[in-house]
Amino acid sequence: MLVFWEKGYEATSIPDLLKAMGLSRSSLYETFVDKQTLYVEAIHHYKKIGQNKRNLLVNAPSAKVGIRQYFDQHITSAFNEDLPKGCLITNATIDMDSPDEELRKLIRDRFEGLEQSFYELLRKGQQTGEIDPKKDIKVLSHLLLNLNHSINVISKVKSDKKVVHDMINTVIEML
Repeated sequence: MLVFWEKGYEATSIPDLLKAMGLSRSSLYETFVDKQTLYVEAIHHYKKIGQNKRNLLVNAPSAKVGIRQYFDQHITSAFNEDLPKGCLITNATIDMDSPDEELRKLIRDRFEGLEQSFYELLRKGQQTGEIDPKKDIKVLSHLLLNLNHSINVISKVKSDKKVVHDMINTVIEML
């Protein structure tokens, strides 16, 4: 997963994967069939480990608290020096020239799922009066999805987390 995350699908070679996994070529092909199947499995694994962050939205005590907790953890992860920069899903999206429909659907579903999580939390916020009922929460959920992925891209070229935290604070104030 980390090799694909760091290098991207196209730039990752079979020897890179063999070295990272400590497998022989025959074992890799017996287990995963091909590089693309392994890539899809890596994305599935990445989704599983990212579920804790998604749960912050689902289990939030309030809309603004949930959004803040989510983005605090997201920013920490995106700027973590021990991990490749950005996000495997964002990187896969940028490199999404693959004709493989399963891969395209996997990425599309991940985007739509996160946007739906933001939408549900904002809807709860409107029901409790925390979010102005006049706000278009469909547009706001799309905005939050875009902020999520733009943070991943920004983390690859800038190292100032404070600017990103300030941006999220501004967005939360707008809610």
